[in-house]
Amino acid sequence: MFKRNKQKLRRSFNELLLEDIDQAKLDWDQARQTAAAVYDVDDELLAEVSLARAKYEFLYREAKYRQVKGHIQASVINY
Repeated sequence: MFKRNKQKLRRSFNELLLEDIDQAKLDWDQARQTAAAVYDVDDELLAEVSLARAKYEFLYREAKYRQVKGHIQASVINY
C-alpha cells in the first residue's frame, strides 16, 4: 500500500530530473555557443558558461546516484 505511492513519487521525480537535465544541457550548449560567437569574452560570460556547466554536471551526478535510466536524445542517435 505505502510502497506503491513511494514508487510513483520516485518515478515522477525522476521524470522531472530528466527534464531538468535536458534543459540544463540546452542552456549549457547555448552558453558555450554564445561564448564562441562573441569576439570579446568578459568574465561575466565565462562565469555564465561555468555556472551552466556546473548545473548540468550536478544534475547528471544526481541522476547517476539515483540510477535513473532515461531516454536517449535524438541528437545522440546515429543512423
